[in-house]
Amino acid sequence: MTRAVIVGSGPNGLAAAATLSAAGLDVHVVEAADELGGGARNSEPLLAGLIQDHCAAVHPMAAGSPYFADLDLPESPWVLPEIDCAHPLDDGDVVLLRRSIVETAAGLGADGWRWQTLFGPSSRSFAALSEDILRPLVGIPRHPLLLARFGAAAALPPVWTARAFAEERTRALFLGVAAHAFQRLDQPLVGGIGAGIITAGHAVGWPVVAGGTGTLTAAVISRLRERGVTFETGRRIRSRRDLPPHDVVMLDVHPHAVAEILGGSLPRRTAEAFRRFRPGPAAFKVEFAVEGGVPWRAEETGRAGTVHLAGSAREIAAVERDVAEGRMPERPFVLVGQQHVADPQRSVGNVHPLYAYAHVPAGYTGDATDAVVSQIERFAPGFRDRIRAMRVITATEWSQRNPNFVGGDILTGAKTPLQFMLGPRISAQPYDTGVPGFYLCSAATPPGPGIHGLCGVNAARRALRGLVPAKRTREAQPA
Repeated sequence: MTRAVIVGSGPNGLAAAATLSAAGLDVHVVEAADELGGGARNSEPLLAGLIQDHCAAVHPMAAGSPYFADLDLPESPWVLPEIDCAHPLDDGDVVLLRRSIVETAAGLGADGWRWQTLFGPSSRSFAALSEDILRPLVGIPRHPLLLARFGAAAALPPVWTARAFAEERTRALFLGVAAHAFQRLDQPLVGGIGAGIITAGHAVGWPVVAGGTGTLTAAVISRLRERGVTFETGRRIRSRRDLPPHDVVMLDVHPHAVAEILGGSLPRRTAEAFRRFRPGPAAFKVEFAVEGGVPWRAEETGRAGTVHLAGSAREIAAVERDVAEGRMPERPFVLVGQQHVADPQRSVGNVHPLYAYAHVPAGYTGDATDAVVSQIERFAPGFRDRIRAMRVITATEWSQRNPNFVGGDILTGAKTPLQFMLGPRISAQPYDTGVPGFYLCSAATPPGPGIHGLCGVNAARRALRGLVPAKRTREAQPA
């Protein structure tokens, strides 16, 4: 039986294991950490029973992923908040993003029809659109007209697209979602991540996993064990000599680690491309236990699963530019996760978990705790008085906990136009390493970060295509 080794047990490593095991391969997963799952885990760091997601938290792209449908898990893991996302403003107003595009548009006044024109066709046809946007963008699209329509929001620099809206509050809502790219918002293609999240959200919502993201990871691992996949933790692969016996290897690791593992086996240009692969800005996370919940000035904000704290569109563009250029802003973009709104079991009585992180420069070594708290207090006066406990995860600690998060970059690579489209090197085959039998399947490859698993699925399918001619060659050799 053909044996596959998966290096790394993050969402894409598990997805590659699922695809290869379904094809009949003997699959073994090797994980450097003591716990499987990479960034798709949860814990109770502040209070017993108070559940906090580790990294991946809100999953619009995953809920519509064909990978999870193919896994046929015993029950749906997804739960939805009443409001997907809220963007409070300094004047006390709040702009709301709902699963229903009609309800979202109704709250956008004169911009409602513009929002529906921009995102309606793509969201209504998201299943078809995903066949193009959840695979490498280089190649012949399966739905060219639909992809072109989506490109109207995805290809232009987000600050240009925002000009299509007449009202400042709509521009702020749009740029707040676009900021998920952790990049300057005046560059082309950077809007692809935000446009994808908005489109997927109007199709399936912005769900969280019931019981924490790690609950879904545990279900996936259980299903893989049923298929015969084996797992090994606490084993770091530093070179080819460290690998178990294999016919094919899937690398759910950072391109820098691929260059280390494969060393002189890599073609020179590929090795250079992997070594110069750029990390993006970092996340500085603060987890809170909040008694009575957050006292948001705009009451509807408390019913949203995700909250963007950054003020106006102009402010968002400015702070994201500063962070991308290595400057720490006084008031950074802060993303707040209120997963307990959709999943009350995460709370303990009247104490609720709050997940928050600020966008900070790559490799940031300072302390952004007060900046995060101040941004929440800005839109929720009295928040500080409700904090019962908190834990900080700095950019440095992210990289120590997960080698894929170089310098605290939780997206596994800067989503600049070229890196977002092509991955770590210019090639029509972004999963190939140039070494026969070795494939890159991490979030450094298209379609990028998230627990949707499509980087792993796409890479594994590429590996399976490579195994067929290799098998034929062996069979053709004389005995």
